[in-house]
Amino acid sequence: MFRYEHFENLLTLGVIPIIIAAFLWMWYARKRAMARFADLSLMGQLAPQTSKYKHLIKLVIILLGLIALVIGYANPQWGAKREKAKRKSVDVFIALDISESMLATDISPNRLERAKRFAQQLVEELKGERIGNIIFAGNAYLQMPLTTDYAAAQLFLRSSNTNMAPTQGTAISEAIDLAEQSFAQNNKQHKALIIISDGENHDDEAITRAREAYENGLMIFTVGVGTQQGGLIPTQAQGFPDYKKDKDGKTIRTTINEQMLSDLASAGAGAYFNISDGDQVITAIQSGIEKIEKQEFETRSFTKYASYFQWFIGLALFFILSEFFISYRKNKYLKGKDFFN
Repeated sequence: MFRYEHFENLLTLGVIPIIIAAFLWMWYARKRAMARFADLSLMGQLAPQTSKYKHLIKLVIILLGLIALVIGYANPQWGAKREKAKRKSVDVFIALDISESMLATDISPNRLERAKRFAQQLVEELKGERIGNIIFAGNAYLQMPLTTDYAAAQLFLRSSNTNMAPTQGTAISEAIDLAEQSFAQNNKQHKALIIISDGENHDDEAITRAREAYENGLMIFTVGVGTQQGGLIPTQAQGFPDYKKDKDGKTIRTTINEQMLSDLASAGAGAYFNISDGDQVITAIQSGIEKIEKQEFETRSFTKYASYFQWFIGLALFFILSEFFISYRKNKYLKGKDFFN
């Protein structure tokens, strides 16, 4: 397989038409200057040793040197070898609650932003495992399937927002169902689900589904986001900042449902944590996942590209030095010969 390591550097070749245009303009200006000095038909007699073609030859050599230099700068590579590598890992889904209650500001800057930062840090610390993303509110959605592309996982988490959920609520049971459907069918004991939520407005089936999921080999960890004091949910009313209200017009105060999240984790044989405990939570989750038996899977990758930039850099130096040693005078060995006629 052939590739350029830095393909964007080839854009430098765009200067070649500019150099050619500049040369033609200078060539034309030179002829005009010579015409003012003497009749062009007499110039051969006035400067008999001056070559007609050396300017063009030197330009071509300089351009070849420049092309070789740019190609070397882009680093052409060849010889990628397709290799099979076997790895062991646990399959982990991170389920992020994006319901409107997650906009409450009882923790700074708000629950959702805090949860997103936590989830991104969790991905960073779980490198080595296969990770997937689920977002949920009134329904659950697969944001990213299981992968080892950790940068993509963090990007998806960072872009999560409440507008991605057309219906509101906290459908944790749907998130559990979707996770189970997204694991490989033959994976019965190498998987975990981490639910990050405030636990508000949960459905009655969540605990039952967690227990059933554990019987199928899925361990569930829960991370609570919010405080017992609760907070208001910012919104917009006729273009002005306001707070979400219920049907009776009363301002809604949302609080974390730690009991439900704790029961959910117990049913899934995992553990419950509060996000306010920071790094201790990630360390504890890592420890819990390490106890899960890892499965072996095969990955394929292209590795060991051989670089050939040095050949093109050497060729560029050869052309540049050659141009330096070529004079504008005629070669005595080629005197009287016209290779262009």
